Amino acid sequence: MGTPVPSDVLLPRALAGDFAAMARLMSRAEAGVPESRPALAQLYARAGHAHIIGITGVPGSGKSTLVSTLTLKLRASGKRVGIIAVDPSSPYSGGSIMGDRIRMTELVNDPGVFIRSMATRGSQGGMARASLEAVDVLDAAGFEYVIIETVGVGQAEVEIAQAAHTVIVVSAPGLGDDIQAIKAGILEIADIHVVSKCDRSDANRTISDLKTMLMMGMGVDNQGRWNAPVVPTSALNGVGFEDLITQIGRHGAFMNDAAAGRARIRHIAEFRMLKTAEDLLHQRFLRARQGRLSAVSEQLAQRHISPYQAAEALLDGINLEGTP
Repeated sequence: MGTPVPSDVLLPRALAGDFAAMARLMSRAEAGVPESRPALAQLYARAGHAHIIGITGVPGSGKSTLVSTLTLKLRASGKRVGIIAVDPSSPYSGGSIMGDRIRMTELVNDPGVFIRSMATRGSQGGMARASLEAVDVLDAAGFEYVIIETVGVGQAEVEIAQAAHTVIVVSAPGLGDDIQAIKAGILEIADIHVVSKCDRSDANRTISDLKTMLMMGMGVDNQGRWNAPVVPTSALNGVGFEDLITQIGRHGAFMNDAAAGRARIRHIAEFRMLKTAEDLLHQRFLRARQGRLSAVSEQLAQRHISPYQAAEALLDGINLEGTP
């Protein structure tokens, strides 16, 4: 096996749009390779120009189809689009179990589209651990739009609201009481609501229910706030996508001009800092516990100590400081 190409050598190639170099840096970010951190830091410094769009919704709502059709429309206007498709992890390999690239066959040969499937690898909230590092790679390489499609697990996947400039929540008719199902979870994080499959006869009810729910949630003083629009779309006949792109542009302008936009950028930075700190602590803990886990778990299995005592014994004496 040959010596891996250093990340600092891959960096200028990635900045020039070399897909292979970009993919390698994403893989190293996903694996948490310390050698790649200086290159990733330089990519972060050069990023900050792309419009990051998060797309989430209940399973079966048509997120992947929406991403494909939206990307085709953006490409028709000459925009370069990066797609980070987050999928559940395989319980055996830890890799992406669904593979959105297979479902986006009409895009894979387009040189203006980069698609990356990423596994959650146990991460909660609908996103993969290295999603935002992958966004940095695409952003620094000159992609105007970067779309993050979350895993689609339901109410828990709200992390995308702390990672994207514009969050699109997708609903669809025929999924039962889907609006109520997501009401307490991801409904309120939307900047834009999309009702997909609007060519269906029962779509009007979903659209009406959603608009009613949004009206009920409005405060008395709504001045200066963004009111999330409801956009019906149909990938089958292309309806609604021009309006969707217009609403994405409107929200992007709102975020640039309003104090809420500046606050959101700070929240995204804070989210990244905290998630990175958690990852570093987790990595250090995994290394530091080696040699202690078997002995402590044996005591716990024999019920000589309680789970809390076992946890304290495992943590006792572990030094989580220092560079991993």
